[in-house]
Amino acid sequence: MIRTLLLIGLSGLASTLCVADESATDSRKYYVEDIKSTMMQHIEEKVDENGVFRLRDDKTGEVLTLRFVRIHDPVRQIGSDIYFACTDFHVVGEPDKLYDLDFWMNDKTGQLKIYQSKVHKEPRWSLLYGWYKQPRYTFVNDEIEYLY
Repeated sequence: MIRTLLLIGLSGLASTLCVADESATDSRKYYVEDIKSTMMQHIEEKVDENGVFRLRDDKTGEVLTLRFVRIHDPVRQIGSDIYFACTDFHVVGEPDKLYDLDFWMNDKTGQLKIYQSKVHKEPRWSLLYGWYKQPRYTFVNDEIEYLY
């Protein structure tokens, strides 16, 4: 009888320890809706009363005045705790002049937040094709490789 109670007690303790251990190592998993929602919230917080999104170009230093167009599919997870979204914005007053902006986010604060943004593609003019997006970098194994 005592042996049975001891085994029941130990098995209860072991399962409690396992549950505690699992919850201590659990990290939050974010899904497409979470990433897109974080992007939309970030954009809404950054646009002014006229719907203009301003961003300092990380290469030229120019402040870009843009309007949001869309979030590209798919959004992605990079590594264990970094999430990524690619977007299109057009220059205010020039809807064909598109910038492709990339955003990286993590949850180091306990909430998914943008921590880095870069101009991935800039608008260029071609006599044959009109406005197109010229990439500044590409991704190789989820790492940035600059093209120029």
